[in-house]
Amino acid sequence: MEINDSGKEEDEDEDKNEVSELLELLENFRFENASLKQTVKPLNRENASLKHELECLSSKSLDDKTISLEKENETLKVEIDALKKTFSKFSNSSEKLDKLLGLQRCVFNKAGLGYDEMNNIKHFQKYLEKKDKQKISSSMTCNYCKRHGHTTHTCYRRKNEMHKRNLLLKNKLLKLRTIWVPKGTFFTNPSGPKATWVPKAST
Repeated sequence: MEINDSGKEEDEDEDKNEVSELLELLENFRFENASLKQTVKPLNRENASLKHELECLSSKSLDDKTISLEKENETLKVEIDALKKTFSKFSNSSEKLDKLLGLQRCVFNKAGLGYDEMNNIKHFQKYLEKKDKQKISSSMTCNYCKRHGHTTHTCYRRKNEMHKRNLLLKNKLLKLRTIWVPKGTFFTNPSGPKATWVPKAST
C-alpha cells in the first residue's frame, strides 16, 4: 500500500509541475499578446494616416491632371478654329478663282467690240503652223556658191574646200606667210606701197 501511495504522490507532483509550467507559459503568452496589441495600435494609426494621405495625393494629382488636360483642350480648340478659318478662306478663294476663270474670255474673242464672233476668228495655232519646205528652200540662196536651196552654213562646197585646206595645212603642202608685227599695231597693207608715185591729175 505504501508503494501505491508513493506512486500516486509522484504522479500528483508531476501533474502539479506540468500545470505550473503551463500556467507560466500562458502568462508569458498573455504578456506577449498584450505587447503585440500595444505595437499594433500605432501601426494601425500609421496605416490609416498613410491611406488618408494617399487618397489626398491621388485626388490632388487627378485634379491637376484634369486641369492641365482642360487647358490643352481649350488651346487645341482655339487652334482648330483658326485652321478652319484659314482653310475656309483657301476654299472660298479657289472657288472664286474657278468662277473668274470660267467667266474669262479667250484672247482672240473680241465679240462685242465691233468684231465678228469667236467662230469666225482664227486661233493662234493657225498662226504658228510651219510653212512648206519647198517654199522655204526656194527662197534660200547661198552667199558662197550663189545657188538656191541652202545657206552658207549648210553649203557642202564650202565645207569641202575648208576640209581640203585643213588637210593641206596638216601635211605642210600649203605654206602660209607669217609676218612679225609689233604689239599694238595692225599690218593693214601686206603687199607694201606702190612702186611708182603718180601725182594727182589737176582738173
